[in-house]
Amino acid sequence: MEQNSYRIEAVDRAMVLLMLLSERGALSVTEAATSLGVAPSTAHRLLTTMAGRGFVEQGERKLYRPGPQLRGLRAQQRSIPALVARMRPVLQTLHDEVRETVHLVVLAGPDVQFVYGIEGQQALRIGLRIGSRIPAYCTSGGKAIFAALSDDAVDELHPDGLQPWPGGNAGSLADLHAELDRVRRRGYGVNTEESERGVAALGVAVGADAAQPVGAISISLPTARYAPDDEPRLLVPLRAAQAEAVRVLAG
Repeated sequence: MEQNSYRIEAVDRAMVLLMLLSERGALSVTEAATSLGVAPSTAHRLLTTMAGRGFVEQGERKLYRPGPQLRGLRAQQRSIPALVARMRPVLQTLHDEVRETVHLVVLAGPDVQFVYGIEGQQALRIGLRIGSRIPAYCTSGGKAIFAALSDDAVDELHPDGLQPWPGGNAGSLADLHAELDRVRRRGYGVNTEESERGVAALGVAVGADAAQPVGAISISLPTARYAPDDEPRLLVPLRAAQAEAVRVLAG
């Protein structure tokens, strides 16, 4: 069977429209229909569906342009290298002090994306996850970022509820909000075998403005070497890194 037989036509057409918008900057319904080889009514339904999710928006002369979701993805991809460059010395200092694996993550919709990290120095250590995406509610850094947002903003990132994940403690948005209240009281997120079996992590949000974090930094270690009593020892350098990140990002 040919690979194209597995194609979902509506999804394929939507991706073609996103590529056309990226290339041209704007599209009319007629142009979209001609490019896709479909009726204008079909192109209109696709564009209005995409507009409902924020990937396109209608501007002057009824032209469709990239929406806030698409613009946000572009801006984030451009800003990540600059963020990594500024945060690298902060993570290096943290790594040298704790000798455990440290990561920098950013929010990517309802997920976190691991954009930088330094592997631990211990014989038994957590490997790097750079490039991986995991539901944010299962990670210490993701919880820390969510805790800085309003409940409504968190809900908007999960229009269909939480993505099931092996080990995830929260089964619903109500469970997640209860966990985020605990994160706000503590000031940091904790992940004990939620993202992956055998992994424990502590994470804090970072940014020049505490209400609008640009990401989070975390310390990850094997659960065999972790107990809640260890948190104060790890939190001292983690909070120092958070304070340094605020200074660096505000500069």
